[in-house]
Amino acid sequence: MDFSELVKKRKSTRRYSSRPVPREVIDRCLEAARLAPSACNSQPWYFIVIDDNKLKDHVSESVFSGIYSINSFAKEAPVLIVVVTERASYIARLGGYLKGVRYSLIDTGITCEHLVLQAEEEGVGTCWLGWFDENKVKKILGISRKKKIDVIISMGYPSGGEEVHKKRKSLSEIRRFNHAGDY
Repeated sequence: MDFSELVKKRKSTRRYSSRPVPREVIDRCLEAARLAPSACNSQPWYFIVIDDNKLKDHVSESVFSGIYSINSFAKEAPVLIVVVTERASYIARLGGYLKGVRYSLIDTGITCEHLVLQAEEEGVGTCWLGWFDENKVKKILGISRKKKIDVIISMGYPSGGEEVHKKRKSLSEIRRFNHAGDY
C-alpha cells in the first residue's frame, strides 16, 4: 500500500483477537523503529517486548488497573512493547537544554510512529499508551529508576467490529503559508 493509504488506514486498536503475533512480524516493526532518526543520532530508546502470556497478564493487571483502568483494554493484546527512553547524547541534551526541548521525547515519538506504521502495513493493530503505572512496570521488568518509560504500545491482530472514523481538523484549519495570521 502506498504511504498516504497507510496513514489514512492506521488507527488505534482497542479490541484484539487472541491470535499471537509472530516474532518475525514484531522484529520487522522494531527494525522500522530502529531506523528512525534522532537528535544527534542519539537513538535514546530500547524496547522490551512482552509476548509471554503469563508475564503480559501480570504486567497488564498491575499497570492498567485502578486510576489507570481507562487502558484496561490493553490486557487483551497479545503483545505489549515497553518503550524505555534512555539518556540522549551529551550534545542532544545540551541543545535541548538551550532550546528548552526534550529531544529524547521527540525521538521516541518518531521511533514509535515508525513502529506502528510498520505494524499497520503488517495488518497488526496497535495503540499508544501513555497512562499506566510506570513504577510498577519498572519493578516487574527490573528497569532502573533512572530510566523513563513514556510509552507502552499494545499490539495484536484486531478482532474486528471496530469501525472508527478519524475526526481531524481540516487542512485549511491547520495550514498557514508564509505567516502565522489567523484564518
